Amino acid sequence: MSTSLKSFLLHVFVLCLLAVLYFVVSEYHSGNLARILVMAVYAMGYNVLFGYTGLLSLGHALFFASGMYGLGLSIEHLGLSAAPALVVGFISAFIVAAVIGFLALRTSGVAFMIVTLMFAQAGYLTILLAGKYTRGDEGFVIQQGDRVIAGIDLSQADNRYFAALLLFGVCFLFIAWLVQTRFGKTLVAIRENPERARMLGYDIQRHKLLAVIISGTLAGAAGAAYALLFGYAGATFSTVQYSIYPLLWVLLGGAGTTIGPLIGTVFMTYLIDISSEYTSAYMLIAGLALILLTLFAPHGFAGLIRKKLFSWLP
Repeated sequence: MSTSLKSFLLHVFVLCLLAVLYFVVSEYHSGNLARILVMAVYAMGYNVLFGYTGLLSLGHALFFASGMYGLGLSIEHLGLSAAPALVVGFISAFIVAAVIGFLALRTSGVAFMIVTLMFAQAGYLTILLAGKYTRGDEGFVIQQGDRVIAGIDLSQADNRYFAALLLFGVCFLFIAWLVQTRFGKTLVAIRENPERARMLGYDIQRHKLLAVIISGTLAGAAGAAYALLFGYAGATFSTVQYSIYPLLWVLLGGAGTTIGPLIGTVFMTYLIDISSEYTSAYMLIAGLALILLTLFAPHGFAGLIRKKLFSWLP
């Protein structure tokens, strides 16, 4: 069996498993999984930039918030219905990613990380200063009647779960396809040795800019979907904390793997969920888990599985 066929079957199996899980787990866990699927899309977007291109960003919350507020504000103030508002969210994230990518890629290394962080902080402050429209820290609720597409009420648990799974599935298969293309392989070459890639004739800046745009648009899609499915848009989602989360999820799950972002998001979500029942210092436990994993499995769970068991793991 070829590697590409094994990869395809793995991705189909994961999607089928996630569909079946809804009918097996409790209502609490299915609600958790719906959030995880949306956030895994966010992590997949981050993985395109960090895992495949080798660019460390600390400003991805800006893209997530761009999609979230693009949808939320267009419903709240422009009176758009859910479907066109979702498109506005995607376009908002795309534009912001293109602009930030164009500006931030004038730097490299640590400077790129700092510049993306500063842009994200500027975005957060903008949301607070525009409190008349965004309601600042308080945020705003998207009413149930506004969360309907083609007659499907996305506030209902089953509709919400399968809408999240649909978004995840599309992005999951897109990433699986992308990394097998010439473009995807070029991103990996840039990550491994940018100077050699440049010597071979590849336009490094153009590939990096496209990676930022794809990464930011996926993050924005997750933000728009989160606002629509869970009915809330708030400034919290644009803070540094939400730029750190996808980095943690990708590191834990396995950077540069298609399945890693999902594994990392599931692990971290449930680790925080369970540990918060016993202590308010749950982030300390999450930090310890990350340190231990870095020491004993530096390539994350999926990277460890690839190294020890299945070398073909995408």
